[in-house]
Amino acid sequence: MKRSSHQLVLGDARELGAVRDATVDLVVTSPPYPMIEMWDECFRTMSPAAGQALDRGDGTAALEAMHRQLDRVWDQAHRVLTPGGFACINIGDATRTIGGQFQLFSNHARILAGAQRAGFTVLPDILWRKPTNAPNKFMGSGMLPAGAYVTYEHEYVLILRKGGKRRFASQADKARRRESAFFWEERNVWFSDIWQGLRGVGQKLGAGPARKRSAAFPLELAYRLVAMYSLQGDTVLDPFVGTGTTMVAAACQARNSVGVELDASLESLVDESMGTVPAVAADRGQQRIQAHLGFVEARQASGKPVKHCSERYGFPVMTLQEKDLVLHDAQVVSAGGGRWEFGHGELGPAP
Repeated sequence: MKRSSHQLVLGDARELGAVRDATVDLVVTSPPYPMIEMWDECFRTMSPAAGQALDRGDGTAALEAMHRQLDRVWDQAHRVLTPGGFACINIGDATRTIGGQFQLFSNHARILAGAQRAGFTVLPDILWRKPTNAPNKFMGSGMLPAGAYVTYEHEYVLILRKGGKRRFASQADKARRRESAFFWEERNVWFSDIWQGLRGVGQKLGAGPARKRSAAFPLELAYRLVAMYSLQGDTVLDPFVGTGTTMVAAACQARNSVGVELDASLESLVDESMGTVPAVAADRGQQRIQAHLGFVEARQASGKPVKHCSERYGFPVMTLQEKDLVLHDAQVVSAGGGRWEFGHGELGPAP
């Protein structure tokens, strides 16, 4: 049985002193969004220059001051990643009227600039097309030209890599890589540049230091990124872990995780999230298997071949790379004090 370990660190993402150099294989995170009003106080605390720029209505200077704080996080992320490791950053651009002028503040572009200075290689990104029930699809002058503005309904998932391609030299690493494969039809969806149908998650975090935050990324977004860019047994870091979504996604897939959070009042919510891992791991794993079996049935019914067979499960798969694929359940081994350990057995199809 495999085991995974998970730790919550109460600390500052700009420091990451508790994480040693080159010990993390994947970073998945969503930082505070510069120039979104709900995060103003957070950035005022981190950067007096940002607060001063906001007060005088200088949006350009405020944006830069905020991102200088995030630059320190990307520097740290680059330090702790192993060569070939990935960083996946969910970020939205901001639209705001400041100094009497409505404008776009391009957070994703500024993060890419900071990440490149930190040493990252920039790879093709993902547009997360967020579902919306908003009845009005415009801003500005309504039906009259030429003063309306496009409504933003997407965010970015930026994909960065430390250096060149990751190498898998040992037989053990090669075996872990084969076991961590995903289904052919999952690959076709996950590696598309537009993700649709994933809803942002509202989080009520109470009063006091814990703010009310909305549109946190959904578990499925983190789950996909963990599956796409890490192996079973790897370590996944979220330097802005919030309520623990990334840690849950890692634990459900037999990865280790470290979550860093400045706000100590969120510790109980991370603990609550980690308590869902056994149920979520079983449910999401079964969904994947049943979806694959449905795909195979539909493909065969249409007269198209499925040429290979899974050695673990005995059902057809599209490619040889899938034959050693294995999904896992999760059972709690220990929990407490900001640490969790899970055991992972092989997950089979539901009877």
